Amino acid sequence: MGRILAIDYGTKRTGIAVTDPLRIIPGGLGTVATHELMAFLTGYFSREQVDMIVVGYPTNMNGEESASMKQIRPFVEKLRKQYPDKEIVMFDERFTSVIAQRAILDSGIGKMARRNKALVDEVSATIILESYMDSKQYRK
Repeated sequence: MGRILAIDYGTKRTGIAVTDPLRIIPGGLGTVATHELMAFLTGYFSREQVDMIVVGYPTNMNGEESASMKQIRPFVEKLRKQYPDKEIVMFDERFTSVIAQRAILDSGIGKMARRNKALVDEVSATIILESYMDSKQYRK
């Protein structure tokens, strides 16, 4: 069984999280400049077995897709073409940035570290992954 990798896609930076090989514990993997994301994934997949990719699906409060889906949809199609052996899942990411900022604040880290947007992206990816793993969609 391979890992599950989660992506919080952004126009500048993309947060990445991954499970352990047994798919028990999600954790942040880091943040990558979005223009370097495909190269990063290719390198990571050559070193680690990943069977599933969960991509954050941004929606508005009314449940409609957010404007950022214009960039995410082509990215997901590119993933499907480049990695046909991996299951690609879109998962609702509503409130993940807010939850990530709260988690960082509650962790007690310093004010300067809390301003690090890359950290927010990584924590957001971890929250997307954890939420997916807790969902009925994953536990079918």
